[in-house]
Amino acid sequence: MSRLQEPHGGRPASRPAAVIFISAVLVLEAAVLLVLAGWFVYNLFTETPVSMGGAVFTTVLLAAAGGWLLALGHFFFRGFRWTRAGVLVFQLFALVIAVPTLQGGVLLAGLLLLVPAVAVLILLFTRPVVRHTSRLSGETKAL
Repeated sequence: MSRLQEPHGGRPASRPAAVIFISAVLVLEAAVLLVLAGWFVYNLFTETPVSMGGAVFTTVLLAAAGGWLLALGHFFFRGFRWTRAGVLVFQLFALVIAVPTLQGGVLLAGLLLLVPAVAVLILLFTRPVVRHTSRLSGETKAL
């Protein structure tokens, strides 16, 4: 059973707007990370890095994080309960990067990290989102 079901009927349940927003933010964050990974790959072939190992590691890390966020966005949208922890951790990492970025004077980049992370963290604990990701009727959604 891959569709969300209403408890008393066969109609698919509508997803809360907060779930759609959080999923969209996760996909956008994943796209940014994957574009950055692509940029790193391009630079690996066009410029000589100071540290080849460091550049390759950063590229792999960016691509892995982007892939992980795509998976989180997909499974969060579908209502899997384990995704809340992953979303929480990634947004906390974004906050950890955003605050020093803002303090360093890079206002636009800091705000682009801070604002979505704060919005997702606030919406993540709202009742409709928690209810969407912890349904008890129908198929259990745990991997």
